[in-house]
Amino acid sequence: MRFKLVYFLISLAVILPGAVSLAIFGLNPSVDFTGGTLWEIKVNSEQSTVNSEGIKNIFEEPGFSAEVQSSGERQFLIRTVPLDSTQRAYLAQKIKDAAGEFTEIRFETLGPRLGEELLRKALLAVVLATLAILLYVAYRFKNLAYGAAAILAMLHDTLVLFGVFSLLGRFAGVEVGTLFVIAVLTTLSFSVHDTIVVFDRIREIRRISNMGLEEAVDQAVGETLVRSLNNSLTIVFMLLALFVLGGESLKWFVFALLVGTISGTYSSTFNAAPLLIIWRRLSVKYGWRGVLRLS
Repeated sequence: MRFKLVYFLISLAVILPGAVSLAIFGLNPSVDFTGGTLWEIKVNSEQSTVNSEGIKNIFEEPGFSAEVQSSGERQFLIRTVPLDSTQRAYLAQKIKDAAGEFTEIRFETLGPRLGEELLRKALLAVVLATLAILLYVAYRFKNLAYGAAAILAMLHDTLVLFGVFSLLGRFAGVEVGTLFVIAVLTTLSFSVHDTIVVFDRIREIRRISNMGLEEAVDQAVGETLVRSLNNSLTIVFMLLALFVLGGESLKWFVFALLVGTISGTYSSTFNAAPLLIIWRRLSVKYGWRGVLRLS
């Protein structure tokens, strides 16, 4: 714990570039939040030479704007403005003329109003989950310090995840949608789970010994670190395999989980635990009492 300032500086170095990008550029929202049509197709003919740029040109001719990316062999993911049935049939014929027969994998249209509502619900879900975790951890450990430290570690992971995807959105055009929200909620869950393992060991050591808080935290971190690393590495290896071998549609969702897992493992040990020591020093300095006081 004597190196806690170093741990906080490492976190700051990781968070700061993403936070600046988030403040200046924000995130790059997908059709889930902005409204529009998501159309995924697969060209049947193996002799077809059409590429993403060719499909994009088809949409520009009638005056539509579209973003097209390859999602597999002869498979394309098209994001465009909301299309009605007439426009859909017209563009489908244009694609057939250029690429031949194709199989429609999915066609989803979302209005702007529904997209805004989905964004509000996603933000509400994150806020409610955070509040519930704060209250539950504080109740189980009989002290608000544990709940606050767990939430601050979760905030660290959230900022890392949002910052990374803000940078990716700016420089690689990566969009965030409902799968990103799922990845954020999963990261919060994983982060607090790992944090509680460390906190529970701290509480157990202090219950059976006369150690001070800092010594107990040191011992608890030493005893749980290998377990946390082994647990996280099994998840990381699986996610790396999915990222490399999985389909394009899941690629950035898996990457978000990967970032969240690594960040959550770090924060539960090197942020949440030292925050307890800082909380105790502040509680002594300012004379906090009751649920705020950490002895």
